[in-house]
Amino acid sequence: MKENFFRSMTWLHTWVGLLVCWLLFLIFFAGTLSFFKDEISFWAKPEIHQVRHQEHRVASQAKQINDVFADLQQKAPNSLSWRINMPDSRNPVLSYGYAEPKQPGQRRAPFNYTHIDPNTLEPVPEPRDTKGGGFFYRLHFDLHYIDVFTARILVCLASMFMLVALVTGVVIHKRIFKDMFSFRRNKGSRSWLDAHNVSSVLALPFHIMITYTGIITLIFMLFPYPAETVYEEGLSQMFNEALPVNKRAAPSDEHRPMVAINQVLDQIYTKYPNADISHVFVRNANTASSQIVVYLATAKEVVDNGPRYLFNGVTGQIDAQSGEDWSASAQFYDSMTALHSGRLAEPLLRWLYFLCGFAGCAMIATGCMMWAKRLRERMKPEQSAHRGLKLVETLNLATLMGLPFATCAFFIANRLLPIELAARADKEVLAFFLAWLFIAVLALFGRTQSHWRLAAWLNAVACFSIPLINAFTTEGNWISYLLTQQWALFGIDSAFICAGLMFIVQSRKIPSHDNVKEKGNLFKNRQLKEQQG
Repeated sequence: MKENFFRSMTWLHTWVGLLVCWLLFLIFFAGTLSFFKDEISFWAKPEIHQVRHQEHRVASQAKQINDVFADLQQKAPNSLSWRINMPDSRNPVLSYGYAEPKQPGQRRAPFNYTHIDPNTLEPVPEPRDTKGGGFFYRLHFDLHYIDVFTARILVCLASMFMLVALVTGVVIHKRIFKDMFSFRRNKGSRSWLDAHNVSSVLALPFHIMITYTGIITLIFMLFPYPAETVYEEGLSQMFNEALPVNKRAAPSDEHRPMVAINQVLDQIYTKYPNADISHVFVRNANTASSQIVVYLATAKEVVDNGPRYLFNGVTGQIDAQSGEDWSASAQFYDSMTALHSGRLAEPLLRWLYFLCGFAGCAMIATGCMMWAKRLRERMKPEQSAHRGLKLVETLNLATLMGLPFATCAFFIANRLLPIELAARADKEVLAFFLAWLFIAVLALFGRTQSHWRLAAWLNAVACFSIPLINAFTTEGNWISYLLTQQWALFGIDSAFICAGLMFIVQSRKIPSHDNVKEKGNLFKNRQLKEQQG
């Protein structure tokens, strides 16, 4: 009975992992990069690299908001929307803008943004059009080129498969802590099993946390029925009640001057003397229905959304607020979202998130490889691989080597595409998928050790080229970033250099013989041992 149970758990662990492992690798890979979303976005805009972080950022916020309001009153007094994004510890630039009139056929009104250096209050050059780190953030749960709803359902299902694989993996590994310190080199599939165990166990609490919280963040995609049962208008009504500050007033044609912004800020600072304001939004400026929404940073709490206040834009009175008196379930949901996104993390904790995410990628990758290696070892020399094995090997090469190469292409395109190119941000994304397609085509032509070695060298060259291209196309470079203590820029260049070194090591470790020779030798060795035993 016990033996049958463990055999069933092993079968379940294998198949729930294998069926979605390539999608899970994409989710983990893009999600791991998303922990440095803001830093990647900053790197992708060299026009603002000269801006330094303020020493007394919070103390300067009131004056900066007043100056921005005065400028917006001159530029767009009748705009339907103003946005002010305050600088923070990860983004040193103060940006603000207003919505231009929406043209026929446009889904959303375009925004006209101004970017200024908060230290000097002088405008900085308009940054290039790029999605930056936001691309990887959206990719890891919205995927791309498919419907968002469908993508999130797929991500939810893959995450549930992942959770089952984690639980069954713990069950079937009787020596889970001993396996953490075991690694047998050059032992075929046993080496892949050891690598799989090490990468799994070392960051097991993180793997469980990130998978469970990921499911929680999208739980209403899978189970909308309770909200649809309680609320007549379904999820939209539930979220409006949970976040009343998001409720928009109907536009009005009656002109009414807005309240002085200082009157709004005084109420904020009365409640929070050391308030760190992250955003200020204005709706229907200078009309009878004008609204001012103030967002506060989350400080040191394990929450994803800080307090928010909705003010009447004419009287300055507080019409609604959220983030202070939430129910236990709402606080739980917000805390789970905060743990998953890692936005609350300081630099050291963020690097720990990143390294654990990298371990998750290694766990998934070694699981993919181990299945194919085991099947190869069990085959006789005269046997040919069946379609299932060929498909798995093709997807392994296309995904495990294609995603890093595509990421390099995205960063290279950011530097080499013309600044004035129309839909430039979309062209960066196109470069990402074309590079991934290139590796996928390479995998279709062959899956031998030579193809893996070629893909590793291509990745190494691509990784090393990014700091070089950056040095030739911008005013900064890896050394200057170190000397000027621009740690975000230095860290990204360093990460690509380290990745390039890893791919070189990988290419040198890949044997020169192909799979057929390897398979024959393993089979002969097994036969020899059986004869001697």
